[in-house]
Amino acid sequence: MDNSLGILRPAWAIVSKIDLVLLIALVILLTLGGITLHSASGENAAMMERHFIHLAIASIVMLIAAQFPSHILSQWSLWVYCGGIILLILVIFQGSMGGGAQRWLEIGAFRFQPSEVMKLAVPMMVASYFSNKTLPTKFRHNLIAACLVLVPMLLIAKQPDLGTALLVGSAGFFVIYFAGIAWKWLITIFIALAAAAPLLFFFGMEDYQRQRVMTLLDPGSDKLGTGYQITQSTIAIGTGGVYGKGWLNGDQSRLDFLPERHTDFIFAIFGEEFGLLGNLILLGIYIFIIWRGLYLASCGGDTFSRLLGGSLSMTLFIYLLVNTGMVSGILPVVGVPLPLISYGGTSMVTLMAAFGLLMGLKKRKIGYDDS
Repeated sequence: MDNSLGILRPAWAIVSKIDLVLLIALVILLTLGGITLHSASGENAAMMERHFIHLAIASIVMLIAAQFPSHILSQWSLWVYCGGIILLILVIFQGSMGGGAQRWLEIGAFRFQPSEVMKLAVPMMVASYFSNKTLPTKFRHNLIAACLVLVPMLLIAKQPDLGTALLVGSAGFFVIYFAGIAWKWLITIFIALAAAAPLLFFFGMEDYQRQRVMTLLDPGSDKLGTGYQITQSTIAIGTGGVYGKGWLNGDQSRLDFLPERHTDFIFAIFGEEFGLLGNLILLGIYIFIIWRGLYLASCGGDTFSRLLGGSLSMTLFIYLLVNTGMVSGILPVVGVPLPLISYGGTSMVTLMAAFGLLMGLKKRKIGYDDS
């Protein structure tokens, strides 16, 4: 009897790290994602099989990530960050091309985006840097943290991948924000970015990126060209009405009108098939997950846990804001997937790892310690 208990205790310790409330919300979201992807893919069995393989791997990664105590994550932050920077530099010289961008590294049959690693590495690094500082932070500390964020952002933007660069920058920014940056510096940064916007538009963007901004301002100027995706996307959302056309009954997926409908523009398919009511329910699930993440972050036992947890939670909000904004035609198209709904293995693994870290950061008063 004692031996069996000895075997069960470590297993229970592993399972006890999982936050049941967050897990249930994630399962509901992933179920909606699988249903929507089945329709958006045109009932493609091979794609769905790959999707479930990605989901299985991501779930295991989440379970493993939840086991790491905060002090271990803080100690590893520098190594993970530096490793990610090295991989991003390798992409510049040895990365493989795809869709007009050089974003991937190939190791045998394995192909991955190093930029995805930085979505976790950057907030970990900045949170670790602030963990032994007095909060609110001083200007020089914020400046160093900003440099830690800016370096990977520039390397990712060079690929080019503005969507991922935005997410990485947001993850780092939220750590700095939660660390207590003064409002006067936030306002100064906002004014500086607004002043630099024209320079970025004319000298820092590729031609296709500038065209996306112009399309946002006037999507009807080229409905069959650069404005085609946005036009078809807004048509899909609009024709869904209040209750939607029903699952598998969307014209955009059945008639193949909308490009990238199983990845970046899957929200349009969801809106067409489930309508305004379905969209509100989906957004409500996301908001609940973000709230739960912030709650878990607030339960962190140290500064590192609270800063990292808050950043990971709010990065999900940026995912949601940018994707739904671009699909609805109120933001430029930047290639950000709808979290845990869009097809994509690397993105799913990264997101589930983030949720695992969130669960592991919560300080528990009952159960096993991390020693």
